[in-house]
Amino acid sequence: MTTRNARIDLAASSRSSEVERDFEFTSADFARIRELIHRRAGISLSDHKRDMAYSRLARRLRACGLETFKQYLDRLEANDDSAEWEAFTNALTTNLTAFFRESHHFPILADFAKRRSQPFSVWCSAASTGEEPYSIAMTLVETLGDHAAGQCTIYASDIDSQVLQKADAGVYSLDQVKALPTKRLKRFFLKGMGAHAGLVKVRPELRAMVDLGRVNLTDARYDVKGPFDVIFCRNVMIYFDKPTQGQVLSRFKPLMKPGALLFAGHSENFTYVTQAFRLRGQTVYELTHDAKAGASARTQHTLAGEPA
Repeated sequence: MTTRNARIDLAASSRSSEVERDFEFTSADFARIRELIHRRAGISLSDHKRDMAYSRLARRLRACGLETFKQYLDRLEANDDSAEWEAFTNALTTNLTAFFRESHHFPILADFAKRRSQPFSVWCSAASTGEEPYSIAMTLVETLGDHAAGQCTIYASDIDSQVLQKADAGVYSLDQVKALPTKRLKRFFLKGMGAHAGLVKVRPELRAMVDLGRVNLTDARYDVKGPFDVIFCRNVMIYFDKPTQGQVLSRFKPLMKPGALLFAGHSENFTYVTQAFRLRGQTVYELTHDAKAGASARTQHTLAGEPA
């Protein structure tokens, strides 16, 4: 095949793909979507996410009975408080998780919890469908004993309300828990019977350790009660640009106890984003003493009525 013929075939293939779509989707539409999701949730959509954005938002157009992306985006921008913003954000967030994902973090968490005074508190800031906060809860019970439920608190949040509903239910397929040891499965899960065969449910005592709530990490203020010994913020910062990452990390600081740990995702590096955290191990950061002292001083000045 000649180069010229190859180009013709590629162009024809592209036109065919466009024809098969239910809605016209222009470069201007995608540019607006990228700007709106960055403004709303801090997410930076790359060029190769164009097809993903179309397929997920086309469902919203159908649900709203609209004919064009322009109509949909105009409706969003016309009402900043519209409930559709939540559906828009939910559609464009990616939720990839698993029990004990990036497993090297959990022995570090266990060792750290042993040496900290009680009560011990953790914020899981990108909880998704619950596998991560329940993995944290299991680690703490296995480390501190059954009484960990009374000594430890886990606040689990996410921007996506739909995944939080799944986390709240705590129900998973056998395939989702197949990597867990049998001993852990029996201790922390109930096996579904009859109509629920093939499913497991987190035991009530483990579920009680996890408090769920919706938090947008790009909000100027968090409705979160700290301070925390540990913050898990794994595999979410990769969707933010560097300025947004810096803003999120600066908001974490006053919510952390002295010497608190921050767990990041395997492809995330905060070393060049902020000086408030120093790398302690593989994608594990420790709040620096100076950062905590500075945050405490700013809090005292604010309470005294002085400029922050």
